[in-house]
Amino acid sequence: MLNNSNVIHRRPTRSVSLTRQPDTLNSGRILRVSSTHSSVARVEELQGRIGDVDPLVNAVCTPNPAALTEAARLDTERDDGRVRGPLHGVPVLVKDNIDTADLPTTAGSLALADQPPPPQDAPVVRRLREAGCVILAKTNLSEWANFRGSASSSGWSAYGGLTRNPYALNRSPGGSSSGSGAALAAGLAEYAIGTETSGSIVCPAALNGVVGLKPTVGLIPQQGIVPISHSQDTAGPMTRTVEQTAALLTVMAGGQLDYTEACRGTDLSDVRIGVPRGPLWGYSNGLDQVTERALELLSQCGATLVDHLSLPTPGGDEDQLHVLAHEMKGDLAAYLATRAPGGPRDLDDLIAFNKKHADQELQWFGQELFERAAATDGLESPVYVAARLTALRAGRDGIDNLLRDNQLDALVSPSYQPAWTIDLVNGDHVTGSSSSHAALAGYPLLSVPSGLVSGLPVGLTISGTARSEVTLIRLAHAFETARIAADGPFPTPEFRQWV
Repeated sequence: MLNNSNVIHRRPTRSVSLTRQPDTLNSGRILRVSSTHSSVARVEELQGRIGDVDPLVNAVCTPNPAALTEAARLDTERDDGRVRGPLHGVPVLVKDNIDTADLPTTAGSLALADQPPPPQDAPVVRRLREAGCVILAKTNLSEWANFRGSASSSGWSAYGGLTRNPYALNRSPGGSSSGSGAALAAGLAEYAIGTETSGSIVCPAALNGVVGLKPTVGLIPQQGIVPISHSQDTAGPMTRTVEQTAALLTVMAGGQLDYTEACRGTDLSDVRIGVPRGPLWGYSNGLDQVTERALELLSQCGATLVDHLSLPTPGGDEDQLHVLAHEMKGDLAAYLATRAPGGPRDLDDLIAFNKKHADQELQWFGQELFERAAATDGLESPVYVAARLTALRAGRDGIDNLLRDNQLDALVSPSYQPAWTIDLVNGDHVTGSSSSHAALAGYPLLSVPSGLVSGLPVGLTISGTARSEVTLIRLAHAFETARIAADGPFPTPEFRQWV
């Protein structure tokens, strides 16, 4: 049923040229390594920048010593006439909870730091290599993807240390794909892989002024990724531009669909976009103002906005924690069984390790979420079954019903507040987010830079139903083009303290 009382078609208040302008961080191009700028030259350039800049940001935890060798091999292939695709020879950063057979995978924990590398690449890493990408380095993350203790600080791990936001070194890079987001903002690469359970791609994307896409759960293989929850976990692309995100998603999803085709225009006159209000707004006045401006730009692209909608409130924190805790116990044990003998095999082993090495592992926050997950009693538990049903109803039914009843193509809302001050003693200070419904549903969402609040980046979240990535990318590309044309490029980070 169409609720006409909510239809607001925002007409352009002034003309906006949609011609791209140069932008050092948002150039709107897919990086293709040419014969005049070889993969070896690009890797050497980025390695030099990592050496110069990363000591300030601490986004990279494990450089790949074979990156130049891999780049040289791919340059030889190109010289011989074999080009595997648009990302042939392109350096990519990989979050340190995704298996790489030639580099450690630690999830930020010292419990895995001394273990041999995984026996094989995760399927998503294998796809990167097959497409000709160079694995430049592994990036730091919030330890165990921010599901160990409730007072954690995003960007900190015992293995990788503390990652900082390049726009303000005393402010959070967001989590848990902290290193991937901060590295892109710092210019350490143009392509990175993150993972998300609930906000772990879109949060660091928003706080660092880059693009992050959390795909539909199941679009990208989950094998070889240190898990929390099989019903919510997924890897996803993080890049500087929407078109780069589309190109990287094409590779990660297996190449059956070229998502860059969604980046071919800016006319949204056939698109209806819903704007849920309520708890998705109001947690940052500056962010709300920037988002109102984003709605205006979408309208100037021709989109019809259906405003003042509402989504049902997701289940309480307890319901969500029940789902994650119950799934983590079995999922993590199954993953650890794939690692070499001699290391931890389950949550009990990890809990014991952390107690033994408390001065390093537990110096800032505890492991009560680990302990809660270890105490669960399987996926047949009535507690889990009821909590999972609540999650699906709030997530999938909420999103799908809103889209259907209002004949919508997608939803938009503010992403996350501007980066909060790092506080290792008390943990993160998150006032709100737009990721919960999509997380519960396993549905996609995309954060695209929308502006600055007191010099700190903020983002616009675009979300939809299952397998709606093409639509999300199309809308994000049109918005990105309009924003750059109207407001100019983001300033590059200054790597300074912000008060």
